[in-house]
Amino acid sequence: MEKPASPLPFRLSSLDAFRGFVMFLMMAEILHISKVAREQFPDNAVWKQLAFNTSHVEWTGCSLHDLIQPSFTFLVGAALPFSLASRRAKNQSFGRMLLHACCRGFFLVALGVFLRSTHSPRTRFTFEDTLSQIGLGYVFLFLLGFCKVRWQVLALAVVLVGYWGAFALYPASPADFDYSAVGVSPEWIQKNPLFTDLAAHWNKNSNLAWTFDQTFLRHFPHEEPFKPNVGGYCTLSFIPTLGTMILGLLAGGWLKGDATKSKKLIWLVAAGAVSLAAGFLLDKYGICPSVKRIWTPAWTLYSGGWCFLILAGFYGLVDCAGWRRLFFPLIVIGMNSIAIYFLVHINLHNFVLDSLRINLGFLADPLLDLLRKIMRPETFEDVVKAQSLVAPAVALFVEWLLLFWMYRNKIFVRI
Repeated sequence: MEKPASPLPFRLSSLDAFRGFVMFLMMAEILHISKVAREQFPDNAVWKQLAFNTSHVEWTGCSLHDLIQPSFTFLVGAALPFSLASRRAKNQSFGRMLLHACCRGFFLVALGVFLRSTHSPRTRFTFEDTLSQIGLGYVFLFLLGFCKVRWQVLALAVVLVGYWGAFALYPASPADFDYSAVGVSPEWIQKNPLFTDLAAHWNKNSNLAWTFDQTFLRHFPHEEPFKPNVGGYCTLSFIPTLGTMILGLLAGGWLKGDATKSKKLIWLVAAGAVSLAAGFLLDKYGICPSVKRIWTPAWTLYSGGWCFLILAGFYGLVDCAGWRRLFFPLIVIGMNSIAIYFLVHINLHNFVLDSLRINLGFLADPLLDLLRKIMRPETFEDVVKAQSLVAPAVALFVEWLLLFWMYRNKIFVRI
């Protein structure tokens, strides 16, 4: 007699809201807030903060915008316990689930390469983007999903300590090293002073991961002779990125468990505080700098700490306090994150903006005239300075309406 299927597991709206928040930050790049702040409000403290937190830091440090990729990655791990429970409820065998994990990992890597190549004359075989990084480590994450918490924690320690040790043992560049030969200009170094002592092993384009890419990526066809990555991004970052996914896996395991909501909330906050402090102290005392672009172990812990705390906030408000309606716009985005990720990267933004300018551009001048009549002169002046935000903001709303239509019609893109 066939064993009856288990009940399908519940779905946490907080995970969708958090994912929607992350994807909204990515979508909001269309606003170019940092450019508006720099050109129109150079002396305004509020706009300076907005500019900083809507831009990536050049090497060490962290802004809100820098948390997009680790948050998306963290949530892949957090969703896995629920995904496995759903597949078990459908009586799927381990072999079938493993095959799906392998296919998903491969497709994520391939999709990452595809999206990085959409505006190039030929395929760009690089693997440092978000989807490819997740795909390269996904099968390992899947296997860890069947392990007990202590083995997941041990795997996290092995990943972070092992990756740190590999960098620390790799010879640092000498004092007279010509960084311009590896794409690091003197102007960049002036703004971002090179690390010294132990931390020097993590300097831009002169570290273990950079050396690996010099050999690995040369085996793929390129449009022109292979050049160092301008941003310092590297393929091997998928290893500590796996560490970020394991942190998410731990969070998802706690949320799926039988503990009370208050205990789950306490665990998330405690894990966030410990992880954040560990990453901060490793960076502060020069043991390991916190650099997102090469995903150092300190960055894994520091950004992971923020991910725990942000998830705790969404869990407390959405699933504990029951404020799901308030966060519904983010949930709509979060439930179709792959769809909007794909559409943004193939320039849906430009299509919507062009359509708005062609069909509604004639409304701009009458609207400005109306505002001039009803606003104080100094307020109107600020509106004029920020008017470049209007069309992108409308485009964002149009894109959200598309996602809402997909939500209402139960169209969800999954990999």
